[in-house]
Amino acid sequence: MTTEILPDDAALRAARRERVLAQMEAAGIDILITGREANARYIAGVPRLWLNGSRPFGPGCIYVRETGDIHLVQTWDEGVPPDIPHEHLHGITFNGANTVKMLQGVHGADAARTVATDGLMPSTARLIRTAYPNAELVDGEQLLREVRRIKLPEEIDAIRVAIGIAERALAAAEQAFAVGVTGRQLTGVFMEAMAEEGITTPTTQDVARISSRTEAWANVSRDTAIAADDLVSFDAGVLAGGYIGEVGRTRCLNGLASAAGSLLDTWDELWDRLVNACRAGAPATDLLDAYDASGLPAPPTPVARGLGHGNDLPLVSHALPKTAAEQKLEAGMVLALTGYVWQEGVGAVYGQEPVLITDSGPTLLSANPFREARS
Repeated sequence: MTTEILPDDAALRAARRERVLAQMEAAGIDILITGREANARYIAGVPRLWLNGSRPFGPGCIYVRETGDIHLVQTWDEGVPPDIPHEHLHGITFNGANTVKMLQGVHGADAARTVATDGLMPSTARLIRTAYPNAELVDGEQLLREVRRIKLPEEIDAIRVAIGIAERALAAAEQAFAVGVTGRQLTGVFMEAMAEEGITTPTTQDVARISSRTEAWANVSRDTAIAADDLVSFDAGVLAGGYIGEVGRTRCLNGLASAAGSLLDTWDELWDRLVNACRAGAPATDLLDAYDASGLPAPPTPVARGLGHGNDLPLVSHALPKTAAEQKLEAGMVLALTGYVWQEGVGAVYGQEPVLITDSGPTLLSANPFREARS
């Protein structure tokens, strides 16, 4: 285990930046300003520094297309890679005049004609327009989401590492799974096991939840003691090396097959349909159609979403049919693919797998898939 804050791998940083610069060139963007953690890390390769408070991530990032220079709004240089010089670090300030001075001091600011940002408040927009009065201010978030949706081979390797940590921490929680323990206690076991591997950031607050038998898509209080015939959903997710690894499982102390019965068969049928829909070139709506073909009610949560730095494309949800219709599945995407079925009086069977889409078909990235591990 290591607690030293290190930048992302140099080759990975270089490959990601090359992708961003190509998109900036194609869109005619001279300067890209990012404040969202996923985007800033993708470009700069600087890990998370702050773990509490109202701001969970330290650096903001400024990327200049002409020179390839990267500037960080950063309080110190821990975790900053050596290819970002110290003079390109700018202290966090809440003084608008200082912010304008910093933006204008970036090499290439005078010549900038198009500046993109991934999100900002009206007050920040005014500051950027003051700093770059001759530049058009445009949206950079969609550009970065397009860049991040297809994973590099090195990114897939990093996601595999994160998934492995999540599965090992889940295994520790499953060893503590017993009558009388609570979801909160199992979450604590998971967090401890995760921390022993040097990871301090889970992707969800509640790892283990008792499924409600009276209300679909609902859970019992995290402080309720688990009974032998309860269906318990595990959401095991970690942020490791900037990449999210997640798996979802359902467990029952009396045995899942005996407790869930035909509900488990329904989940298997749904899962086969979902996996078969994960084909390169297919419209994302095929995943929604696969769910509907099983005769199940539409879930309120996404059927599939991109894994990576966070909030990656695609996003496939019955709640956003237009968004799903505008997307297609492509080789190199990594999905958090979710199957969920519920029956009154029984509860829910929930399973989530990380699925890599390839030209030859879908590949599971988890070492212990739900279907194999439940027996």
